[in-house]
Amino acid sequence: MGLVFDAVTGDIPLVQRVWTAHCDAETGFTSVAKSTSMIAFARTAGGTTVHLRGPETRATALGCPEGSEFFGVELQLGAFVPLFRPVGLADLNDVVLPTLPGGRFVLDKEDWEMPTPQNVDVFVARLLRAGLLRRDPLVEDIRHGERPPPVSERTAQLRFRRAVGISRRKLVSIEQARHVARLLAAGGSIADAVTAGGYYDQPQLARAMRWATGHTPGELRSGASFLAF
Repeated sequence: MGLVFDAVTGDIPLVQRVWTAHCDAETGFTSVAKSTSMIAFARTAGGTTVHLRGPETRATALGCPEGSEFFGVELQLGAFVPLFRPVGLADLNDVVLPTLPGGRFVLDKEDWEMPTPQNVDVFVARLLRAGLLRRDPLVEDIRHGERPPPVSERTAQLRFRRAVGISRRKLVSIEQARHVARLLAAGGSIADAVTAGGYYDQPQLARAMRWATGHTPGELRSGASFLAF
């Protein structure tokens, strides 16, 4: 069966969704470009590892070993662990936290119990109380081209990049490409995708789909597999 993936949107503070995945057989897949950060837990034959991951500015081919299990929280845009800024974690430059015997790991010089998909909300609440998870309140305004005075344009952009890990311009291009990829995967026409994404022509659409999803528009329309989260 290969990779089985599921994501649930809930009401956990600063979390966009909780996701789980497991592989019944060794499987290759493409992880598409994304603008958000995540905290991920991977259980393989070698044990359990804890990853802090930033945004991805391009599609990446990944593998999933047979019998492996994964879960994690995709954070809201602009949410991050202050000890490890997203800009340093971008494009799979994960920080892998030290693990201890008995299903525990180390963060900020303290040992933490390894959460499960069922109690990850408790884990996130502990991070918030400890000040180890926060969100820049200006990110949403800057995202939409606004900024409260007296913040300068340069300061706003630097602040956005520190909190998100990529520039606002790159964020827009990623979100645009992901939207169009979903349209194509749902069977939308290439002409409609050009219009919906605001691309100049089909060659520009094709280039965007290549770097964002690793597939051509035709492959996406034909059911090419990609992992959006």
